[in-house]
Amino acid sequence: MHKPDEIATKLLGVPFEALDERAKKVARHVAQRTHIARDIAKDLAASPTRGQRAADAVASFGGSWTFVGLFAAVMLGWVAMNAYLLMSRGTTFDPYPYILLNLFLSMLAAIQAPIILMSQNRQSDKDRISAEHDYEVNLKAELEIMLLHEKLDLLREQQWNELLQIQKEQLTLLAAMARASRPPP
Repeated sequence: MHKPDEIATKLLGVPFEALDERAKKVARHVAQRTHIARDIAKDLAASPTRGQRAADAVASFGGSWTFVGLFAAVMLGWVAMNAYLLMSRGTTFDPYPYILLNLFLSMLAAIQAPIILMSQNRQSDKDRISAEHDYEVNLKAELEIMLLHEKLDLLREQQWNELLQIQKEQLTLLAAMARASRPPP
């Protein structure tokens, strides 16, 4: 079994102490012949707070076609109601250019934007953790492949040496047979 120091020096070309924490972790896993892959979905799903769940729900709904459809329907209803009131009573509760509607839309955007940003930050953290885990798994796989290449090269060299030894023995036997088959002078 290899030691993390040997793995770092031989495969990564730097001393173990010079590695960052992720590379040290990978070198230890390679040396101990343990797996590094894990289900990070379990780590990331570890009981989000009520605010985080609410932010995710708002971001999910705010980025859906249902929200776009409802939003368009409310705006068309607002304009239609104002047009109806103008035609039937001669006055509206929100005359054109719909300042009250603009106020509501601005408040909705002011509230919705930071909530969506919170959800995006959480997703960004999840993506970063996932990318770090992918890096560790890929580095370990690369190191394991390098070790396998080393083993194959060693096996091939041993086989060549054995074949050369067998060939020498065969040549010796052939030479002895050739001498034995010659008639004496």
